[in-house]
Amino acid sequence: MTTAKVLLLALVLSLPFRAAALDSSAGVKVTPILKTGSSWNGAPITYPGGTAEVTGLLLEIAPGAETGWHKHPVPSFGMVLEGTLEVTLKDGKTRRVNAGEAIAEVVDTWHNGRNVGGTPLKLVVFYAGAAGTPLTVRPQ
Repeated sequence: MTTAKVLLLALVLSLPFRAAALDSSAGVKVTPILKTGSSWNGAPITYPGGTAEVTGLLLEIAPGAETGWHKHPVPSFGMVLEGTLEVTLKDGKTRRVNAGEAIAEVVDTWHNGRNVGGTPLKLVVFYAGAAGTPLTVRPQ
């Protein structure tokens, strides 16, 4: 995927969805990919206090590789560009996200991401955090 496509996707994912945010026309096609008030496990999304800071990352995970157990203290939203991501919670609940699908990630919940496909996984993630707040916390 070209840098221009990643930047366009980043812009689209960072915009709030409203019916009138951007209408389709002859030269513009608008396709909603995510609109939710809760993460994929059903927990409500709440934003941290402080000075707002949005961070966007492109993650690449090799076939069979895992992120390791971690949690995010801030809301994050992602879209799989290539491959298949499997996210597992400590309670065993899992969610698979395929190329072209978006996910509202769990907040303050231990989880592990794994590339379950045979090709590299590419995932764009945006964190809606606050300045000075870590994006990811690992077990100690």
